[in-house]
Amino acid sequence: MPNRASQIIRKFLIWKYRHISEENFIYILSILVGFLAGIGAVILKNLTHYIKSSLNGNFTKNIHYSYYFIFPIIGLILVFLIKKHLLKREIGHGISTTLHAIARRNGIIKRVKIYASLLTAPITVGFGGSVGLQGPAVSTGAAIGSNIGLVFHLNPKKRMLLIGCATAGAMASMFKAPIAAVIFAVEIFSLELAFSSMIPLLLASISSVVTSYFFLGSDILFSFKLKDPFEIKDIVFFVFLGLVTGAASVYFSKMYFFIIKLFDRLKSPVSKLLFGGIAIGTLLYLVPPLFGEGYSLINNLLLGDHLAAIGQTPFDEFTDNIWVVILLLSGIVLFKAIAMTTTFAAGGVGGIFIPTLVMGSALGNVFAKIINNLGLGFHVSESNFTLLGMTGLMAGVLHAPLTAIFLIAEITKGYELFIPLMIVAAISFAFTRYFIKNSIYTSELAKKGQLITHDRDKNVLMLMKIDKVIETNFVCLFPEMKLGEMLNKAVAKSSRNNFPVINETGQLLGVVLLDDIRHMMFDSDMYDTVTVAKLMHSPPAIVFYEKDNMQKIMEKFKQTTAWNLPVVKEGKYMGFISKSRLLSSYRRKLIEVTN
Repeated sequence: MPNRASQIIRKFLIWKYRHISEENFIYILSILVGFLAGIGAVILKNLTHYIKSSLNGNFTKNIHYSYYFIFPIIGLILVFLIKKHLLKREIGHGISTTLHAIARRNGIIKRVKIYASLLTAPITVGFGGSVGLQGPAVSTGAAIGSNIGLVFHLNPKKRMLLIGCATAGAMASMFKAPIAAVIFAVEIFSLELAFSSMIPLLLASISSVVTSYFFLGSDILFSFKLKDPFEIKDIVFFVFLGLVTGAASVYFSKMYFFIIKLFDRLKSPVSKLLFGGIAIGTLLYLVPPLFGEGYSLINNLLLGDHLAAIGQTPFDEFTDNIWVVILLLSGIVLFKAIAMTTTFAAGGVGGIFIPTLVMGSALGNVFAKIINNLGLGFHVSESNFTLLGMTGLMAGVLHAPLTAIFLIAEITKGYELFIPLMIVAAISFAFTRYFIKNSIYTSELAKKGQLITHDRDKNVLMLMKIDKVIETNFVCLFPEMKLGEMLNKAVAKSSRNNFPVINETGQLLGVVLLDDIRHMMFDSDMYDTVTVAKLMHSPPAIVFYEKDNMQKIMEKFKQTTAWNLPVVKEGKYMGFISKSRLLSSYRRKLIEVTN
């Protein structure tokens, strides 16, 4: 059967080569990828909704509000069993793993990623895990885009473009916001904003939105029609909100990294599950709105119904006091990041995009309520500030200010808030970037020097593989060798001017250059008196295979002005990298990336 499928694909590719241009074929594939990414998002939504509806059905209705904090623990156990016995692997966070595939695997994503998130994310979220579905939707779509690229033998750059199309499609399907979806793909995956990439991204986004409308109708996760216009007198409050959301973004990111490190100390997955499950259950008992994604909280705050947003809590008898409401909403702001990260650390599968919106909506609403209830005569629109809070958190936490601006603008079906959106997003992003250089999505890749950015030179260096530039046709010397033996066994048989000196275990001791012995090569009196140990010297620098990326290697050549540098792997000599081969490889990769 696989051979039959391969033959069909081969015949199709021959036909395609004769009748369809490469450019038009990419357009067709982008529509297909958008459609499939949209289907993936629809499946995620419906499965999650089905699980939530089941938990809220007649069977559990009577016990739900007393014991529903147990549900996330059950969900985590189910996800753990699926990963251990069915998938037999960890899944990872959707957008981070996709970025890694682009940076280090030439856009190749394993097929298991197509369905892994579809199986686990709805259980995590449906049972109350405090995470979102955007990351899993991107993961599923990206895996589809990557594997379609592999099936049709596309080169790495076109595979990466299809992954970007899938990302735009997943976002567009989730929020029915096609413009913001394209911007999200460009901002997060650092795609080149050129005509060749823009048309496929737009086609994928449109295809996915149409798919979402076809299966889900006009129903969207949240929407709002602006009632209160932008007023110039509120501009000072917009500036302060930008600073507040920036500080909250720093808190969100720091808390995420802290909790992840805390759970890393627990080596057993079972220990992480139990500890995390208990922590999440406790948080949900005290702050019930943390249950699940939290769209109902956003929608109720936009409608001005803060009591419905907060829901039933142990403090219901005090909610007639607006300051108690403010404190409860502040609790959501403080604990959403904790609940989300704990869900991840305990083994749950989901994304950070939606929790960011939830936290931002609560923060913006709290900010407006404080202004309106201080008794100083000020009054601002609570619904508008709820939207602006979401914008500020998105811009800060995700490092995606343009996505934040256009997503809220599309959700509100207009651009009346465009100036406040720009002010809050710009200030929040700048404030966060000062303290947190890389987002949660990109921090690990940035530490390893594996992050794709809009810096083309760095991207080319990062996409280069060190194994491709290492040369191994060098004759090795030993320190006890005499000059005569060296000339007969090494110099006479080598076409290279460099000779690495190693010991019996293969460790690099030094190097000998042809220039070092040129003046004594024909002095036979020295053949038996001079040893390699006396001739060798330290190389200008050493390339460490495990930790030096191509950018660091290029920097070492620049600093030393050397033409060849030895490579050491696990403490042992491996070969040399020459500047000429490095630059030739760089030029080939540059042409591949830019064409």
